[in-house]
Amino acid sequence: MKFAIIGSGAVGGYFGARLHEAGHTVYFLARGSHLEAIRKNGLQIKSVAGDYKALNVESHETVQTIPSVDVVLVAVKAWQVTEIAPKLKSLAKGSTYFVPLQNGVEAHGILEEVLGKERVLGGLCGLISFIEKPGVIQHAGAEPYVTIGEYHGQSSSRTKALQEAFSPCIGAKANISDDIEKSVWEKFLLISAFSGVGAVTRVPIGIIRSIPETRKLLNDALKEVMQVANARGVNLDQISLKKTWDFYDNLPPKGTASMQRDIMDGKPSELESQTGTIVRYGKESNVPTPINTFIYNSLLPVEKIARREKNLSN
Repeated sequence: MKFAIIGSGAVGGYFGARLHEAGHTVYFLARGSHLEAIRKNGLQIKSVAGDYKALNVESHETVQTIPSVDVVLVAVKAWQVTEIAPKLKSLAKGSTYFVPLQNGVEAHGILEEVLGKERVLGGLCGLISFIEKPGVIQHAGAEPYVTIGEYHGQSSSRTKALQEAFSPCIGAKANISDDIEKSVWEKFLLISAFSGVGAVTRVPIGIIRSIPETRKLLNDALKEVMQVANARGVNLDQISLKKTWDFYDNLPPKGTASMQRDIMDGKPSELESQTGTIVRYGKESNVPTPINTFIYNSLLPVEKIARREKNLSN
């Protein structure tokens, strides 16, 4: 298959390299020093699942230069989806479809509005990775996966084809969900609470889960997300909560969330798309969210400073 990776950072770059390793044609959209390094030295993956260096890859600075593809994996930050969506129209040809891999619950709707409902699959992913330096991505923990699904709840030829495309990949797999909305919210449950508590405490998961007070803080944040989801008709339950804690308790002790790392590094983050969304949805549904509101209010000043320095809107 032919893939376009929109955003070749820690997430898109990792999955794109694994697809390249499996023999697929992959076009990478990147920018700045990361793009320069990829063009000069290839895209290198350092991973507990096995290292790989993708040489002579097709790298692009703009969407318009990317040839026609079968699948577009949209892996930019959640707050960048609105900006990139109109630019993706040049790839919306033939039977091409788009898969959002963002943290959060709104990327799918944003892409549908611009590209058409029939062109967008539901999607999410999981792994702990970061850009070690331009052109080098470090996979630090968690088994990398992509979960996809049709919002009508049935498997389709394109979900099966995408799962099959991932089947020969080393260190990456694709799952098909028969309830992709719930799957997206379960990921949102996991990542939003982890991100918020991690960012406000500035410590890794091993410390958060080992101290009773911060473990309770994380659990209270999770319960608020569940209540918001339930109010919006998404059935997150005790099984969802247990799965989330099983994941937390099995993460490497030094594991951190990408939003947490961005905030600690003084970079613009997904605060609005994660904690901010919980607070906003809570207000819309008349569900109190005191824990997440405290986290959001505590992190908002540093977020505004980071965006002001990058000349980004709030």
